[in-house]
Amino acid sequence: MTKQASRRAFLQRASALGMAGVAAPWAINLLSIAEAAAATASDYKALVCIFLYGGNDNGNTVVPYDANGYAAYQLLRPTLAYGRDALAATAMAASAPVLDSTGAAREFALAPALAPLLPIFNAGQLGVMLNVGPLVRPTTKAQYQARTVPLPPKLFSHNDQQSIWQSSRPEGAVSGWGGRLGDLFESGNGNATFTCVNVSGNAVFMVGKSAVQYQVSASGSMQFSGLKSPLFGSSAASEALRTLVTQQRPHQLENEYNRVTRRSVDANTALTAAFAAAPPLQTVFPASNSLGDQLKMVARMISASGSLGAKRQVFFVSMGGFDTHDNLAATHPVLLGRLGEAMAAFHKATQELGVADKVTTFTASDFGRTLVANNDGSDHGWGSTHFMMGGAVKGQRFYGTAPVFANNGPDDVGQGRLLPSTSVDQYAATLGKWLGASDSDLLALLPNLANYTTRNLGFLG
Repeated sequence: MTKQASRRAFLQRASALGMAGVAAPWAINLLSIAEAAAATASDYKALVCIFLYGGNDNGNTVVPYDANGYAAYQLLRPTLAYGRDALAATAMAASAPVLDSTGAAREFALAPALAPLLPIFNAGQLGVMLNVGPLVRPTTKAQYQARTVPLPPKLFSHNDQQSIWQSSRPEGAVSGWGGRLGDLFESGNGNATFTCVNVSGNAVFMVGKSAVQYQVSASGSMQFSGLKSPLFGSSAASEALRTLVTQQRPHQLENEYNRVTRRSVDANTALTAAFAAAPPLQTVFPASNSLGDQLKMVARMISASGSLGAKRQVFFVSMGGFDTHDNLAATHPVLLGRLGEAMAAFHKATQELGVADKVTTFTASDFGRTLVANNDGSDHGWGSTHFMMGGAVKGQRFYGTAPVFANNGPDDVGQGRLLPSTSVDQYAATLGKWLGASDSDLLALLPNLANYTTRNLGFLG
């Protein structure tokens, strides 16, 4: 399963601005514990989350390449492993040693389909986070087995782990850490509507306690057909419709519906004008690539950020299909090919716009997958590998601790499920700190961060 709606998620999903502006921010506000402290900024920065729904197979994304590491990888995944010769062209020459949890030196290669990312890595603008996943506090294998420390709830469940990655809470959460970052900065943006922008439909990651995710499609803002062009061929009819769906009403719910609708209509007007004023984007994005289309829209919105008065923005895009229990060897490289092409094009677009050092893109997913193959696929895991990309990234480096590829090894809690050595809260805090959040802000919006002494992983300058 991927990002399917549920009754428990109704309030969170209803907070989005959509085609008809159907939203209920009053519900989110009633659930808010406290207002976020306002933050101001004079420059521009943006975070772009690429969420890989289904649980990306980390073992075949960044692949062990040193002789011993590759041998262990091939032994665990005889039906899934890339040939070592096929990895030679995408071997990653890291600028600093990469050590596993035993202290042994390791080397890695990108999956061949991710070749478009290698030049960005070599240029020092792509970094790799090893074995990151949800944790409540630092946890050893012995503590996990004895259950002597609190663990993330509902491990290995798609919907819950998607929500925990995005919000630190299982399914039913009403805000995510992307949206809570937006809370800090929306008052400093010229138009608060464009603080949290979702080009992928809807995600709890983008819901704040006051910030509301603004949804656009890959082709632009979604408009009322009756307002986009004359209704029944009559401008007067369109104006009557506009009045009907935006005017104040005495009933609280009806008035709130119209208020949000009015905001959606106004946002469409502002965004349409900003796009018209922005220069055409010259970067060519890959054809027939949904993620590429989404990232192209993000690039267009960044190009229009000045007209929109945006100083800090958080974007969300996604792709699905990563639940590779079977047929992994055939389907996973196709998915990675689309990911690599789309990310490389987006990075080029940020360079074209002169904001490569102002935009940091990062990947996330439900969970990693088991190192042990289940014949022709892999099952739900825990710790995973992710990418950070942008001019501010201290790239050509690996961060965190490389896991040992061994069945029932020191980092395996069963069936090749990796116990994360780095928490999502640390990963998020590093991104949030770069965006401009204070230490106290981060402790407030990331509930488990206080359990860690290292709160900045150092991959952003």
